[in-house]
Amino acid sequence: MLSRWVSFAFSAVVLHAAIVAVDPVAVNNPVQGDLADGAHGAGVVRAQILLARAHFSCGEIDGAFGSNFQKALSAFQGERKLPVTGVLDAATWSAIQTDTAPALIDYTITPKDLKGPFAPVPAGMEAQAKLAYLGYASPLEAMGEKFHASPELLQALNPGANFEQAGQQLMVPNVHVIPRPLARRIVISKEESSVRAYGSSGRLLAFFAATIGSEHDPLPIGDWRIKRVYRNPKFYYDATLFWNAKASTGKEILPPGPNNPVGPVWIDLSKEHYGIHGTPEPAKVGHATSHGCIRLTNWDALQLAAMVRPGTPATLKE
Repeated sequence: MLSRWVSFAFSAVVLHAAIVAVDPVAVNNPVQGDLADGAHGAGVVRAQILLARAHFSCGEIDGAFGSNFQKALSAFQGERKLPVTGVLDAATWSAIQTDTAPALIDYTITPKDLKGPFAPVPAGMEAQAKLAYLGYASPLEAMGEKFHASPELLQALNPGANFEQAGQQLMVPNVHVIPRPLARRIVISKEESSVRAYGSSGRLLAFFAATIGSEHDPLPIGDWRIKRVYRNPKFYYDATLFWNAKASTGKEILPPGPNNPVGPVWIDLSKEHYGIHGTPEPAKVGHATSHGCIRLTNWDALQLAAMVRPGTPATLKE
């Protein structure tokens, strides 16, 4: 049984504005121009999807060329021996578009998508601890996770769609990825706010944008290892381990679920109280601090969990 997991976002940031409209035809068009930091729209959506399928994840697909996307793009350029410019130029487009599957595909909402139960997550640890499961607040939130996209982007791709109606036709990111082989080691970088997984030959297998540590709870620099992977974990909250907790001795056990503070998976590190895990707020990955742990989107955390085993080396560096 796990106890006293240290992880919780405590400072929000101002994120990009919601996308108003995105043309699915433009997203599926392979003819794209150069894109740089600050760009928005169809070309960015296309690139985010293709990079994610190449195992270079910027986190949530949102159609915004921001810091997370630039890091994933630069990592891809470096791995493919391209000039690391952080700009989506013609050479980089050519490299990511060797994957010719459509970026967006048709999807029909099923009764299973609407099964739920759906309910807003209550504020406060005590209220959350009384629940049997910390599930999604709405079908739209659930489909955002399913397709690795912000709910706002799904709405922008499908203006006027009813996300609570079975049979509703949608256009969604085609995020099916081929599973990667087991990682020989993982490297967590504070400077880059990333997790990288390397294979036995030293090749970069996957890149994930991440939230890493804080001023009050710095990343424990050093060489550690994976102890165990816990799926659908409970969250053991102990206020004495949180510098900004209002209660000095409060303890709660929160139920599992995607909106659990560590999401659907906890990858336990040999450094006590530290791990790699998911989050109920994918939009904040890379944009908010944590209580020392390494936070990924739920889908990225699950992908990484499938690539590691007990004993996998984990290097945490500045």
